[in-house]
Amino acid sequence: MGEISSYEQTLCGLSLPAPDQAAAEAARTRWNAVAKPIGSLGLLEDAVVQMAALTGTADVDISRRCVAVLCADNGVVSEGVSQSGQDVTTLVASSIARGTSSVCRMCAPVGIDCLAVDMGMARDPHVEGIVNRRIAAGTANIAVGPAMTREQAARAVMVGVNLVGELRSQGYGLVATGEMGIGNTTTATAMACAFLGLSPAQLVGRGAGLSNEGLQRKRAVVERALAIHEPQADDPLDVLSKLGGFDIAGMCGLFLGGAVHRVPIVADGLISLVAAHCAWRMRPECLQAILASHVSAEPAAGLLLEGMGLRAPIHAGLRLGEGTGAVCLVPLLDMALSLYRDGTTFGGLGIAPYEVMR
Repeated sequence: MGEISSYEQTLCGLSLPAPDQAAAEAARTRWNAVAKPIGSLGLLEDAVVQMAALTGTADVDISRRCVAVLCADNGVVSEGVSQSGQDVTTLVASSIARGTSSVCRMCAPVGIDCLAVDMGMARDPHVEGIVNRRIAAGTANIAVGPAMTREQAARAVMVGVNLVGELRSQGYGLVATGEMGIGNTTTATAMACAFLGLSPAQLVGRGAGLSNEGLQRKRAVVERALAIHEPQADDPLDVLSKLGGFDIAGMCGLFLGGAVHRVPIVADGLISLVAAHCAWRMRPECLQAILASHVSAEPAAGLLLEGMGLRAPIHAGLRLGEGTGAVCLVPLLDMALSLYRDGTTFGGLGIAPYEVMR
């Protein structure tokens, strides 16, 4: 492996506090006092309890929230794995910064702020509002060589960790993850194949809408990348540096940072879930900070969730990206929290509470 960089040393030394079990128990007790069948809001109740344990208080507050859309380009687009060119990454990132993109329109009705972060786009858009955290002007072509150096991978992960700390200091109580990067379903699926031990034929999907010919080309590219690099699944930074992207690395850091800084992080679709899976393999205890939102239409998404033991409440065939699936969870959490905070209790109705069935 050679000498470990300072970024990797910092990454290895991260302190992830344990969940607050007393806060979790208090949240579950509060839920059980609400006049409704015990556990009847299912995964939404579980999410509130999880957030209580993470933040250390049963008074869960996600009134200030944002989606962090990490933007980066991928050299593998030169292999013809996407319908679009790298200029689209910059155009959409600029649209996010201006508040006009798909995710911004979906965030507006539910009060979610949108943040565009340049992790490594090929072109600098020079647009006000894009947060500059760029590692390099895009990654290399994974079908030819490693996407990035191990040091760059560790540095990008730490950018994500530190970003959560910055957002927490600004008062954000929840961060949804998003990404923008042409070619990133290819990099993400290559990583998923490495982590899950499955073939490209099983996991490579159509991304933004490839033809049958394009799908076969994409599968061949992933097969070639896996054969060239022989990524080691037990070394997540190895997989990330050889096959990933700066967007995935940054999101990996967001999930780790959620546990470090006690901020819930909402996972989106395939690319976000690969990043979450990478973080989980680095530090399994970061799972306490991860909230699953939906099961993407991409073949690997459900398997990645299953591998981490996560269940997503939304099954809608979503595949837009930008964090749009993640933000769909937020209004569901708002509704659940409204009942959790202000719902009529059994005592308020003058009836005996339901018993918790063991």
